[in-house]
Amino acid sequence: MTIFIDYLQTPLGLFEFMATEHQIFQAIFCGNKPESDRQIRVNHLTNACKYQLTEYFAGHRQYFDLPLAPKGTSFQQSVWGCLTSIPFGAIKSYSEIALLLNNPKASQAVGGANARNPITLIIPCHRVISKNNLLTGYAGGIARKLWLLNHEGIGLPFNNICYQHDLQQEIKQRQMKTQFLL
Repeated sequence: MTIFIDYLQTPLGLFEFMATEHQIFQAIFCGNKPESDRQIRVNHLTNACKYQLTEYFAGHRQYFDLPLAPKGTSFQQSVWGCLTSIPFGAIKSYSEIALLLNNPKASQAVGGANARNPITLIIPCHRVISKNNLLTGYAGGIARKLWLLNHEGIGLPFNNICYQHDLQQEIKQRQMKTQFLL
C-alpha cells in the first residue's frame, strides 16, 4: 500500500496529513518541520486536504468533504462519528456525546477516544468541552483548542482568560510530544 503525505504551515504550527489512494487516515499537528525520513508524496486526496485546510484557516470553509479512515476501536469510531456531527460554530460536552452513544456514564471514555483522534481538526475533537463549560484536554494543547474555537466564532460562555497564555510556547511543547506519531 502506498502512503501519500503532505504538510501545511498553519497559524498553529505545521500540520501533517497522510492518505492512501482512497482515504485520509491521519491529520495532526506535527512539529516545526517535516520528519527528515518522510518524503512528501502527494495525490488527489492530499491535495484536496491541503486545499480544504487552507480554506478553513482563511475563514472560507466550515465543513470538510474528504473520505476519512481513522484507525481505532469500535467505541472510538462511534465517538469520532458523533464528533463529525458537531457543526462549525457549535460545541458539545463529553457527557452530551456519551448520551448520543446511549451510554451516559461514558464521559471519561469519550474523552479518551477524543484524545486519540488521529484526524484532528477535520474530525472536530476541539469542539468538545466539559459539562462545566471548561476547556479540558486537547491533544494539540489548550491554547490551540481556544484558538480554533475562537476562529469558529464560538462565543465561550465562560472566562477562559487563564488559557490565553503564550501560544507559541504551547505549540512548541505539543509538537515535541507528537513527533513520535506515525
